[in-house]
Amino acid sequence: MIEFLYVMVGLVVGVVLGFAINRFVVSGRADRARETAERMLADAQKQAETTRKEMLLEAKDEIFHLKAQSEQDMKERRKDLTALEGRLLQREESLERRTESLDKREHQLSSQTGQIAKREKDLEDAIAEEKARLEQLAGMSSDQAKDVLLERVREDVARDAAVIIRETEQRAREEADRKARNIIGIAIGRVAADHTAESTVSVVHIPSDDLKGRIIGREGRNIRAFEQLTGINLIIDDTPEAVILSSFDPVRREVGRVTLENLIADGRIHPARIEEMFKKAETLVDQQVHEAGEQAVFDAGVHNLHSDIVRTLGRLRFRTSYGQNVLNHSLEVAYLAGVMAAELGLDPALAKRAGLLHDLGKAIDHEIEGPHAVIGADLARRLSEDTEVVHCIEAHHGDVEPQTVEAVIVQAADAISAARPGARRETLESYIKRLEKLEALAESHKGVEKSYAMQAGREIRVMVKPEEVSDAEATLMARDLAKQIEEELQYPGQIKVMFIRESRAVDYAK
Repeated sequence: MIEFLYVMVGLVVGVVLGFAINRFVVSGRADRARETAERMLADAQKQAETTRKEMLLEAKDEIFHLKAQSEQDMKERRKDLTALEGRLLQREESLERRTESLDKREHQLSSQTGQIAKREKDLEDAIAEEKARLEQLAGMSSDQAKDVLLERVREDVARDAAVIIRETEQRAREEADRKARNIIGIAIGRVAADHTAESTVSVVHIPSDDLKGRIIGREGRNIRAFEQLTGINLIIDDTPEAVILSSFDPVRREVGRVTLENLIADGRIHPARIEEMFKKAETLVDQQVHEAGEQAVFDAGVHNLHSDIVRTLGRLRFRTSYGQNVLNHSLEVAYLAGVMAAELGLDPALAKRAGLLHDLGKAIDHEIEGPHAVIGADLARRLSEDTEVVHCIEAHHGDVEPQTVEAVIVQAADAISAARPGARRETLESYIKRLEKLEALAESHKGVEKSYAMQAGREIRVMVKPEEVSDAEATLMARDLAKQIEEELQYPGQIKVMFIRESRAVDYAK
């Protein structure tokens, strides 16, 4: 127990002594740290004071330097201001001198203006006096004299205009004719065509006239059955060894012709046999139509045509126009249009396609009302043909105005094919009527003495009265007549109009 107390007392005394020793040591360290801090603070204050003094000195030096520099700058600026002031004074003096000079000129101009006004008044008085004297001498007023002068000027201008028009048109026509002849000559030279055109006939020859009675049949039953099946009229008249087939549909007429020829060859003619032969002929002609269309497309080198267009094209094999086979004519137009397009640097495939299809409407014009050009264009449009091809078909006879070069080429190729020698035939009556109407149009103009249609209507020569028609007026009359012919007449190709006055010719081709 006593030992325990001693231990406890020893521990307490040790703790107290350790605390006292630690406090003494810590207090000593704190005093030393405080002394060190105070010494460092004193040193820092001394250093700061030294730095402040140095900075004050540097600032004073800088202020002195800036003050000296500002004084130098002020001197330079003062010098510049003095120079600028001198220049402004010089400019002001210059402006004053210029103002004085302008004042003098203004005074001179005012004086001259007054003189000019006085002279203008004197001149107006002199002109009025001269005008009155001229009116008195001429015996007419100034308005009357002006009208006379204007009329003379108008006549001179009209005469000069007519001469210029004639010379310009002559040069343009010569150049166009030269180029056109070259292109057309190349096209025609490359296209070989027969001069004798194929003609589809509607006459069936029979071995003897005895067959006519058998064709008619008892009480006409055979001929009635034939006409009812074929849809054509069978004409049996006094023509020896011939029977005439009449129908507006060329394909139907061909079917009837084949049927009748097969009946004549077979010898058995009765309603049942007629029906049998008709079906065979219909199949044969339908095959011929299809083959003719495909052959035409192949010969022309045109591809990707609708099957209905090919079939319609084949029907043209049995269609004629003025004795010219329309399918052969279409092929010829395609060749010519292709060559001319190639010579002009255009697309020959498009021109050939349009040329081949340009008369497509003639295959169905007996079924639909309207011009064949419009009918063919509508058919091609319905069958999704190219727009440019449709336009060429529609414009090849002038039903619409041509909008593309290809349309004009197809027009020209159509005219060349139709107008070449031996291509077409027309009746004497229509030929005479056309010539008479051509001469009547020419003679309806004032001052025309006589007109003559020549070269089968390709040229018309007009004799005018020299005392009534001048050369300039003849030129204008030729243009008017050419325009009138173009509007009122239908003709293939070109008509040359020539006016003759005192052995001088004025021609205008149209």
